[in-house]
Amino acid sequence: MSGQAASYYDPNQGFDPQGKPNGYQQDYQQGYKQDGYQQNYQQANYPQPNYQQTPEFKPPPQQQKQQPPYPDDPPPYSTFDDAFKIEKPKYNDLWAGLLLIAVFLGYVAVSGLTIHKYATNKGFSGGGIYDAANDFSLNTNTLVLFIFVLVVALVLSWAYFMGARYFTKTFIWVTGILNIVFALATGIYYIARKQYGGGIVFLLFGVFAIICFISWIPRIPFTAFMLQTTMDVARGYGHVFLVSALGGIVTVAFSAWFSVTLVAIYVAYEPNSTGTNPSCANGGCSTAKVIGLVVYVTFAMYWFSEWIKNTVHTTIAGVYGAWYFWSKSAGGMPKGSTRGAFRRATTYSFGSISLGSLIIAFIQMLRQACSVAQRHEAAEGNLVGSIFIWILGCFISLLDWLVTIFNRYAFCHIALYGKAYIPAAKDTWQMMRDRGIDALVQECLIGPVLTMGSMFVAYVSALLAYLYLQFTKPAYNNGGDFTAVIMAFAFVIGLQVCQVFMTPIGSGVETIFVAMGWDPQVMINDHPDIYYKLVQLYPRVQQAIHA
Repeated sequence: MSGQAASYYDPNQGFDPQGKPNGYQQDYQQGYKQDGYQQNYQQANYPQPNYQQTPEFKPPPQQQKQQPPYPDDPPPYSTFDDAFKIEKPKYNDLWAGLLLIAVFLGYVAVSGLTIHKYATNKGFSGGGIYDAANDFSLNTNTLVLFIFVLVVALVLSWAYFMGARYFTKTFIWVTGILNIVFALATGIYYIARKQYGGGIVFLLFGVFAIICFISWIPRIPFTAFMLQTTMDVARGYGHVFLVSALGGIVTVAFSAWFSVTLVAIYVAYEPNSTGTNPSCANGGCSTAKVIGLVVYVTFAMYWFSEWIKNTVHTTIAGVYGAWYFWSKSAGGMPKGSTRGAFRRATTYSFGSISLGSLIIAFIQMLRQACSVAQRHEAAEGNLVGSIFIWILGCFISLLDWLVTIFNRYAFCHIALYGKAYIPAAKDTWQMMRDRGIDALVQECLIGPVLTMGSMFVAYVSALLAYLYLQFTKPAYNNGGDFTAVIMAFAFVIGLQVCQVFMTPIGSGVETIFVAMGWDPQVMINDHPDIYYKLVQLYPRVQQAIHA
C-alpha cells in the first residue's frame, strides 16, 4: 500500500515460513505503536492462516511492493490521482475508444434522419395508441408501449436497488423466490394462452431456477455479509448511490432515444405492397435496409449501454479501492475519490473500457438474435425448434456470464492502475488464481443474484409488451409477426436499465476481492472486524488469501 496503492502480495513479506506475521517491517510497526496500535498480530488473536510459501509464485517484475505511509505522518495523498498514481499516464486502447465514438456518431446520424422522416409523416403513424393509418409496421402505438416498458423498468430497478440497500439480508432470498414464482407463473400463463413453446421454455427456466436456488442456500450467509459490507461502505464513503442513480437515469434516457429511433426506422423505410407509406414516395425503402439499420442501432445501443455500465463500475471500483487501502490511514480517504475515479475512467481508461464493452456487446447481440428466433419459433408453434434455440441461447448466456466476470475484475485493476485492457485482464486473472481469490468468487452469489434480479425486471418488461399487444391489438401485428421482435427489445431495455442500477453493488464486492488478492495484509490489519466475520462464515478464507 503506497503511492502505487496496492501491488501483488509478496509471500516474502507479511509472514515468515512458520506462518507468523512479520508486519510491515519494524519502522511501520513502531508507527502503529505511536498511533495507539499497541497489540501485534498474535496479541490481537487474529486467526492464524494456514500458509506455506510457494516458491513458484513470483510477483510481476514491473510491480514492486512498497511500504505504506506511517500512521503519524501528515497525509501524503490528498487526491485519488496521488493515491493511485500512474507513473507514465497514457490513453490506453485508444483505437477502441475512437471506434466507439465513430459508431455513436453513426447512430446519431441514423437516428436524426429517421426521426425527421417520422416527424414529417407523423399523421400516418398516429399520435396515440389507436389512431395510426400505418397498418404494416411499427408506429406510435409501439412507441407508447416502449414508454410504458421504460417506466416499469425504472420503477422496478430502483425498487430493487432500494431493497438491496435497506433489506440486505432478505434481498437474496426474495430475489431467488421471485424468479422461481415469476418463471412458473409466466410459463403457465403462456400455456393457457396456447403459446406452448414459450410456456414450456419458461417452465424449464423455473425448474432451473429452483435447482440453482437450492444450491445457493449454504452460501447465502457469506454472500449476505459481503453485500452488507459493500452497503456499509457505500453509506459512509464516496457517492456510490449518486453514481448509481445518475447511471440509471442516463441509461433510461438513452433507452428512450433508442425506442424512438427503432420505431422511426420502421416508419421511414418499411415498404408495403399498396405503396401507402409516404416516406417511401421517392423510393429508397426496402426490408433489407430496415434489417440492416435495426441491427446497426441495436449493436450501437448494446455497446454504448455496456460502456455506461462499465464506466459506472470502474468509477465505483476506484471508490472501494480507496476505502480498502486508505480509509484507516492517518489521512483517511483521498479527497474526491469518486470524481478522480470517474475522471480516469473517462480519459486514460476510456479506450480500455470501450474495448471490454465491445466484446460483451457482440456476445449480447448473438443472445438477442437467439431470443428473437426462439420467440418466433414459439409463436409459430414449433416446439422442437423453440427449445433447441433456447438451449443455444443458454450456452451464449453462459459465455456472456464468463466474459462479464473476466471483464469486471479486469476493470477493478484498470480503475486503480490505469492499465490497458488486455494486460490488466491477464494480470488480474493470474493474481486471483495464484492468490486463491477465485475460490471466494465462486463461493459468493452476488453476481448470480444481481443477474437474476435484472432478468426478473427484463421478463416483466417482456410480459408487459406481450400483454400490451394483446389488449391494444395494433393492426400491424394482426398475425403476430412483430410480437417476438417487440418482446425481445422490451426484454433488452428492462435488462440494461436494471443492470446499470445494480452495477455499484457488484462493484463493491468485486473490488474487495481483488484488493484482498493484491494485499491481504491490509484486510487483516486495517479491517479486522470484516476479516473475523469472513473467517467465521467461510473458514477457507485464511487459505484463500494466503495460499
